[in-house]
Amino acid sequence: MKTLLALLALSGGSHAFAPAAVPRQNSPISTTTRNAPNTHLQMNIPTPTASGGATPEEIKSAANNEPPPSSFFELQRASVRAAQQAISDGQTLLEIEFPPLPAQVLEMDDVSAYDVAKANVNLALDFAKSFTNTEEIDGDVAVMLPDESECNIMLEDLKVGEKPYPGVQLTSLRRGEEGDTRIFKPENVFIGLMGRGSGGTVKPIDGVGMYVIVVASAQELPDVEELYDQIKNEGEEDGKKSPVIVFYNLKLDVLRGDLGAPAFPGKDFQDRFLSRVKPVYYLRTRQYSRSISQPPFILNYQGCLFRSYPGHFQTLLDTGTGRYRKVVGNDIRPALGEFKEQLTDALREEGAIAKKEEEGALFGFLRTGYKTTTWWEEEREDASLEWRT
Repeated sequence: MKTLLALLALSGGSHAFAPAAVPRQNSPISTTTRNAPNTHLQMNIPTPTASGGATPEEIKSAANNEPPPSSFFELQRASVRAAQQAISDGQTLLEIEFPPLPAQVLEMDDVSAYDVAKANVNLALDFAKSFTNTEEIDGDVAVMLPDESECNIMLEDLKVGEKPYPGVQLTSLRRGEEGDTRIFKPENVFIGLMGRGSGGTVKPIDGVGMYVIVVASAQELPDVEELYDQIKNEGEEDGKKSPVIVFYNLKLDVLRGDLGAPAFPGKDFQDRFLSRVKPVYYLRTRQYSRSISQPPFILNYQGCLFRSYPGHFQTLLDTGTGRYRKVVGNDIRPALGEFKEQLTDALREEGAIAKKEEEGALFGFLRTGYKTTTWWEEEREDASLEWRT
């Protein structure tokens, strides 16, 4: 199983990041790619960079039209490039989000949460290697799991040391005092359940300029805020670059939904901290079904929301041929309901579903409902717009 996961992840082609295949008989969608960029033609065109003499306008224009990656190798290069550009622009809280395994692997019954976590750690280590000895950060890169026990299990399973590569550390957010060899630390359990901070067990690491956070839950996100509060002024105090924190494949959209529940951080955590995290490389696929008045009566369609900084958020419709067609670009990240409606409007234009006027206002309202946004997608007085721009 482990060999299969590795081979599929390394050899994932153009379908690696596409949603699961939809039966053709249920998808009478035109597969035309008019107005869509030709991915294969663009692959050999160098991406404009500041070091190559490109202007900010040229860099943004290229990012606006960048297609989703066709392999994990291409994805790693693109995510590193987007992060480098964001750091150069002064961003210090970054989000990178994409499926860590090919779609067909994620749907296998025997793929566990630990398999996904292990894939994320491997990808994060490769990402970290790209920032050692670079001008974007000062110091090493630390890939951090939530606590020491998880870190020790991962080190043993990956058969690597605490420094798997030069300039890269694999460690944890919560670390005990030197000499504390206890395996079970009950105080950490109670601190975590109460959600009242780490009790002083979260500390910066000397000589580290980038922290890559992996496999953290909503209950563990306040530890990241605690780390940020300790390092946010480091660059100003010693004249070096400010340390950077990367939220790596944490599915922040899912974790935000837990905020406010018992034993979880309150909703103010989104306003105070998570809303300041900039999505610099973001690829999330979505699948939908819709009833129609003609055979086969059920239309399955799918698309993805894609962003490569400093480009805008692209709403992309899966054409059914393993490629995506760009529907619209959004400077402000669309809410999930708005994203679905953008895909639906594209299908209306293709004639796959009825026009709004043919469907009727009442029927359209019954489909979408009164509320089409989640609480964190709404305008909130104390929240930053960084997470949406």
